[in-house]
Amino acid sequence: MHDILTEIWQTARRNKLRTTLTGFAVAWGIFMIIVLLGAGNGLINATMKMNGDFLTNSMEVYGSRTSKPYNGLKEGRDIQLNKKDMEATETEFTENIDKVGACYYVSRTVSNGENFKNIQIAGVYPIHTQIVKEHMLCGRFINDIDQNERRKVLVLSDQQAKELEPKDYKTLLGKFVKVGNLSFKVVGIYKSRGEGYGNAYSAYSAIKSIYGANIPSLGNIEFTFHGLNTQDANDKFEKDYRRRLNGIHQAHPEDNRAIWILNNYTQSMQMNDGITIIHTFLWVIGLFTLLSGIVGVSNIMLITVKERTHEFGIRKAIGAKPWSILRLIIIESVIITTLFGYVGMLCGIAANEYMDATLGHEVTDLGVEKITLFVDPTVGLDVCFEATMVMVIAGTIAGLIPAFKASRIRPIEALRAE
Repeated sequence: MHDILTEIWQTARRNKLRTTLTGFAVAWGIFMIIVLLGAGNGLINATMKMNGDFLTNSMEVYGSRTSKPYNGLKEGRDIQLNKKDMEATETEFTENIDKVGACYYVSRTVSNGENFKNIQIAGVYPIHTQIVKEHMLCGRFINDIDQNERRKVLVLSDQQAKELEPKDYKTLLGKFVKVGNLSFKVVGIYKSRGEGYGNAYSAYSAIKSIYGANIPSLGNIEFTFHGLNTQDANDKFEKDYRRRLNGIHQAHPEDNRAIWILNNYTQSMQMNDGITIIHTFLWVIGLFTLLSGIVGVSNIMLITVKERTHEFGIRKAIGAKPWSILRLIIIESVIITTLFGYVGMLCGIAANEYMDATLGHEVTDLGVEKITLFVDPTVGLDVCFEATMVMVIAGTIAGLIPAFKASRIRPIEALRAE
């Protein structure tokens, strides 16, 4: 084996440009696979992170605007959810619905001494923290006692708390701040998902009674559910539920725009399907890129065989077996492919680390929230192993045709070659 490696090394030294160009084609293919998969993983991880912030088996329901005339009423009517919608949700769909809550939003100026900030406050039920998962940094979220006793309590994001108490925002915990002219006690601080994003939270009963007592709209409805494990089951439930709420507001039973339903379960299903498609697409693109490198290796090996035809004839004339020539060409092809493939892999990993250090920390403003488009855009050991196997297999395939051709050369024809 040592003699074979020495001979391959000497051949590469005699043909530096040819070997370098061949290796570059392979390295570029592996580099593209690693970078594409890393970028794809960054997008997928960011998507999964956003998806993980919401409970999968939950729905959020919003009033919208009718799109069809019904019972003498024109289309374009605004629909606002009310107590009847809440009662129907709690009592008529118990086969699938578990816990029900509501959200009521108001914007008020919150002040702490000389510091103040205009904040959107969401009055919520305790179930809200199960549906929209907020990471508490200190204190607690809204609980049943707050809801039952209409307590004027407040849960702030860390960004909001820092503006109200710049020195040490955690000292706000347990203190009273002013919401307009009323005092609210800060009972918790949670980690915001982006600078400038996030609501303050309070008990739904308190916010609704203070700011919306004379307004029939109850805000939005949210609930958790069970037993809806397929797309068809979810579609049927949504259709029945929307029909019931449409009936309450005298909207057409088939009007899909009067009530808007955000189903986190079907959103998750669609997202998983999209992730699978993206991952497969990236692998296909990467492999086709690598294919150009494999073709390059095969072409170079064919040229090598032609240049060394005389040498192979001498080898066979002195007793070399076809297998020894076949093995030499295949080993040379595998070594070139693997060596330069690892160079491409290391460059790809370095590029992914650079993406992680730059794009991985950039935040995009979507208007309603700020998100990170790339989260950990890297590849794992399994991908490196798969890439290694691809390199070995590619090197073997690339060397097979020229190796087979070299092994079939007749000594007399080879010796006549120039």
